[in-house]
Amino acid sequence: MTKTLTGIILVSGALLVGGCASVPTGPSIMALPGTGKPFDQFRADDAECRRYAFREIGGPNAGKSTREKEIRNAAVGTAIGAVAGAAIGGKQGAGVGAGTGLIVGSMTGAEAGERSSYGDQRDYDQAYIQCMYGRGHRVPVSASMAKSLQQMSGGTYSPPPVSNDASIPPPPAGTPPPPPPGY
Repeated sequence: MTKTLTGIILVSGALLVGGCASVPTGPSIMALPGTGKPFDQFRADDAECRRYAFREIGGPNAGKSTREKEIRNAAVGTAIGAVAGAAIGGKQGAGVGAGTGLIVGSMTGAEAGERSSYGDQRDYDQAYIQCMYGRGHRVPVSASMAKSLQQMSGGTYSPPPVSNDASIPPPPAGTPPPPPPGY
């Protein structure tokens, strides 16, 4: 009876945990049509870049190893819980231990799956951005990169405002001395 109960708990937990892993279905960032690009071209490029990004993270097999790890964690947790429960409380303790182990193993597996899903989404977004940028569309970039691109293209750049705080002394007058010899 305990083996049957443990088996049912294990299979139920595996099915429950297996549904936790998610595969990216689209980018989590926004791309905009490139300058002079018609919207129909943008839509076609967007569809192709989504397919490209999906293939880059493993295509239909993306997330498969994550689900396998989640199921393995649930199974190991159940087995360890059953052994510990049997050692502490006999046959009845084995069932309680198996259930507790399943819960703990499932939570551990779900957390690992969430971390892995985050990594899959990040990789998907990077592939999508590269593809859309390569096709001439506007994609998000970091603020420091945007600033350096603006400077390189001759755009206007405003230095940070000067502080009027009286507690900050002005720089010393004149030029700084040269470095010592051999420096």
